[in-house]
Amino acid sequence: MNIAVIGTGYVGLVTGVCLSHIGNSVTCIDIDLDKIAKLQNGLSPIYEEGLEEMLRTNLHRKQLNFTSDYKKGLTDKDVILLAVGTPQHEDGFADLSALFSACRAIAPHLHEHTIIVTKSTVPIGTNERIKQYMEQNGVQHFSVKIVSAPEFLRQGSAVHDTFHGDRIVIGGEDPAAVQTVEELYRPFNIPIIKTDLRSAEMIKYASNAFLAAKISFINEMANLCEHAGANVADVSQGIGMDRRIGKHFLSAGAGYGGSCFPKDLSAIIAYGREVDYPLSILENVQAVNERQTVLLAEKIRKKFGHPEGKTFAILGLAFKPGTDDMRNAPSIPLINELIESGSGINTFDPAATENAKNILPKGVNHAGTIDEALAGADGAVIVTDWQQIKDYPLNSFKKHLVNPVIFDGRNCFSLEQMNGSGIEYYSIGRPAIHLKG
Repeated sequence: MNIAVIGTGYVGLVTGVCLSHIGNSVTCIDIDLDKIAKLQNGLSPIYEEGLEEMLRTNLHRKQLNFTSDYKKGLTDKDVILLAVGTPQHEDGFADLSALFSACRAIAPHLHEHTIIVTKSTVPIGTNERIKQYMEQNGVQHFSVKIVSAPEFLRQGSAVHDTFHGDRIVIGGEDPAAVQTVEELYRPFNIPIIKTDLRSAEMIKYASNAFLAAKISFINEMANLCEHAGANVADVSQGIGMDRRIGKHFLSAGAGYGGSCFPKDLSAIIAYGREVDYPLSILENVQAVNERQTVLLAEKIRKKFGHPEGKTFAILGLAFKPGTDDMRNAPSIPLINELIESGSGINTFDPAATENAKNILPKGVNHAGTIDEALAGADGAVIVTDWQQIKDYPLNSFKKHLVNPVIFDGRNCFSLEQMNGSGIEYYSIGRPAIHLKG
C-alpha cells in the first residue's frame, strides 16, 4: 500500500520504518525541517535498538521517504496514519492541538477512498471528533473514513515489539476501512482484535493504567516490606508465579516515568472526572508513583542527614534502559531535590546525556564513564538499570567512591552479591546491608 505517516516522533518513525520494511511505500511527514533533513540522510533522532539500520535499509530500497511538504507527501496515498504527540495538558487532559493541526493540514488532500488511521493516544471520543472536524473543515463531498489503531510499543524494544507484539487493535465503524487496515497489518502475523472506535481508544488507556497499577502496587508492597523486614524480591516471585497475576511489571523500584504512563494515567483520570466517575484506584496509583520517585532522596537523608556539601553519582538518567527518553524520568525530581539540598551531582547515562543537558540544572556534571561519575563522590545512586551499570564491578565502586555506599533504585544487585562486598547497600523493599565495625 501507499502510506503516509504524519509525525516522526517515537510512534510515527518506528511505525513508518517498520511498515516500509514489510513492503509498503511509506512517506513520513513532519514540520520539523531539521529532523526531516537528518532522516533523509539516514540519521534517527531517537535512540531505539535496530531502528537506524532499518531506516537506512529502506531509504536505500526507496520504500521510505521523508518530507515536510504535505501536498507531496499525501499524493496518491491509500492510508494516512496520524502519529503526532498528545502531551499532558495542565488540567490532566491530553493536549490535542497538534493532532487537530495535522487534521487541518491533511484535509485538503483527502479523497473519498483515503483511510485515516489514528496511532496517537487520544481520549475516548476523539476519533469521532476528528471525523466531524474534517467534514466541517474542507471535506464536504464524501464521508471521512476513520480507524483507530493504538500502539502498544515499549520504548527500547519498539522495533522488536512491532514484529512480535501481543496484539493489534483495530477500531472503526466502516467495515471496508477496518478490513483494509487489517490487511495492512496482517503481514506482521500478530493476533488482531477488531472493535468499535471508542473501545479501541479505551483499550489503550486501560492497558497502560493497569500496568501502571501493577508497578505502584509492587512499590507499595516493597515499602511495606521494609517496615516488616521482608524481601520484596521473594514476594514478587511468590505472587508472580500465580498465573492470574503474572510475573511482569512486578519489579520494585524508583517509580515509572516516560512518555506514556504518566500522561495516559492523567488523561484517563481527567476523563473519569469529566463524565462524573472519579477513578479512585488510578488516582492512588498516581500518588504512589509520585511518592516513589523521591524515595531515594529520603534514603540518602536518612544515611547522611542533611546532604549539603556531599556529591552523589547518579547512574542512569533515562526513564528506562534502552532509550534516551528523559520525559518524566525519576532521575529528574531526585536530582532537583538533591541540588536544592546543596548536594553536588555527577551523572552517567550511555544514551540520554544530551537530552538530559536540556532538562537538568546547569550545575550538574555529566561524565562520560561510570568511573568518572563515581570519582570523588560520597555515594552512588542507581536510577536506571542499564546493563553496563548492572555489570559494573563492585570493587570499582569501592575504588572510586569516598564512601562505599550505593542507593539502588532498581535492585540491580542481589543481597548475596552485596553481603561481604565492603559496600553499604540500600535498595527498594529489601533489608539494608550495613558495614560491620
